[in-house]
Amino acid sequence: MSQNKFLRYAMFGLLYFTQGTILSYFTALNALYLLGKGVDMTRIGILGTIALMPFVLKVFLGMLSDKVNLFGLGHRKPYIVIGLVIQTVCLILVPLIDPGRTFWLYVVLAFVLQLGMALYDTCTDGLALDTTPVSEKGTIQGFMVGGRAVGVIVTASLVGLLAEQVSWTAVFLVLALLTLPPFFFLSQIKEAKRPLERSFDWSAFSAFKKLPVIALAVIGFVFFLIIAGTNQIVNPYLQDIFNISLSTAGFFTTLWGVGVVIGSITGGGLINKIGNRNAVLASMAVAIVSILSLAFISSLPLAWIFVALFGVCYGVYQTVYFALAMEYTDPRIAATMFSIMMAVTNVGQGVGMGMTGAFVDMMGFRTTFMIMAAVNVIALPFLPLVFGRRKLQLQAS
Repeated sequence: MSQNKFLRYAMFGLLYFTQGTILSYFTALNALYLLGKGVDMTRIGILGTIALMPFVLKVFLGMLSDKVNLFGLGHRKPYIVIGLVIQTVCLILVPLIDPGRTFWLYVVLAFVLQLGMALYDTCTDGLALDTTPVSEKGTIQGFMVGGRAVGVIVTASLVGLLAEQVSWTAVFLVLALLTLPPFFFLSQIKEAKRPLERSFDWSAFSAFKKLPVIALAVIGFVFFLIIAGTNQIVNPYLQDIFNISLSTAGFFTTLWGVGVVIGSITGGGLINKIGNRNAVLASMAVAIVSILSLAFISSLPLAWIFVALFGVCYGVYQTVYFALAMEYTDPRIAATMFSIMMAVTNVGQGVGMGMTGAFVDMMGFRTTFMIMAAVNVIALPFLPLVFGRRKLQLQAS
């Protein structure tokens, strides 16, 4: 592997690692941090919904970077730098705000932090598409997905221990420090001028009028509503019934992250071996079983098993949907259309987090898990639209 290629792989891996560290915090500890400050689950759900809005808007951030060469420095790198700086500054400011007293100020800061992440996330994907030859696409995706998974797994345990043994301030400062490594590699990578043929073809947006694409977007909305809404309440649930410590919550998220990696590999294997439709049905079966299992946890040893199983569900759902979205994306607007399909899933995540936060306060954790398992059936009527005769019409058009 040449030095330049190694630098590119390392840069993309570290950019996704940085995303994983923040994802790890919001997955493992944010709800527990806010509960400790006197914030109820309903408001935590509202925060989760609002904080995800930048990822709904990321398609517009992608269009901005596609069109505007910022200060003549490039279409991707300047935006990535700005996003990383925003994230770092927000993490430094978090300890200065008491969410129990000034909840909405904390919400604003979380929104801005996620806006910075959405900016560098979108432009990282764009830079990968711009600079990676077809023969290296699988390798670069491996570095990116693997980097994010490592960020989740490693940081989940680290931030839990820091919160318990040192302070929450230490957690946020360490997360800020973990945002810095990509800067070195960015400075070593030159961004080439974008060729003319990569410019937008607006007529390609007519793909969004076609039923298979619409139906697939609805399925993605439902899938991510389920897994994000469920994931938000796992650690608060375990703390409620077993009084787990912050460090234990971090270890649970580490185990969940290992499950996600296994689920990602499994999801790809399902598509290759049993086809798209059957892979979707299999992933729905895994989701129903794993989420219902969470509702009936009766001991801490079972909790470790069922949380890992839910991680597998999370990884399978993500991989299957991402693969389908790539297949149905119009190559003339590949990056933009893929961003839009991802934005739909982010809307689903925001709705799901708001739902489960409110449901827990109204009906309790176990009932909420059972409701989220049942929500899977909403996707069933849309499968014939995605995989039936209309798909053949889409491919022929």
